[in-house]
Amino acid sequence: MKPFSRAERVGGQIQRELADVIQKEIGDPRLGMATITGVQVTRDLRLARIYFAVNGDAAAQEAARQGFQQARGFLKKMLSPRLGLRYMPDLQFFYDDTFDHAARIDRLLKTLNPSP
Repeated sequence: MKPFSRAERVGGQIQRELADVIQKEIGDPRLGMATITGVQVTRDLRLARIYFAVNGDAAAQEAARQGFQQARGFLKKMLSPRLGLRYMPDLQFFYDDTFDHAARIDRLLKTLNPSP
């Protein structure tokens, strides 16, 4: 039995390659500080849900989301030869609020038990 499904392996490869493309190929300042936090690929490998995080407020998050939406075609074009798949999955981008949620919990815990 395989330890990971093919969709999970493809998701990991998309995450690595997409991070590389964003770092080296994209000149959009909205995406410069974006971090790809995860990729979930459907079992049929037709859809990739890409989660990203950005430092900043809601305006920075929305700007990054719009930047990803505008660069979606270019990103698919750059990823396709790197992945070597028969069909390139459609890319959907979502803001990952896990870090914001963790920071909020940390602030709440600090207010409950202030250190001496």
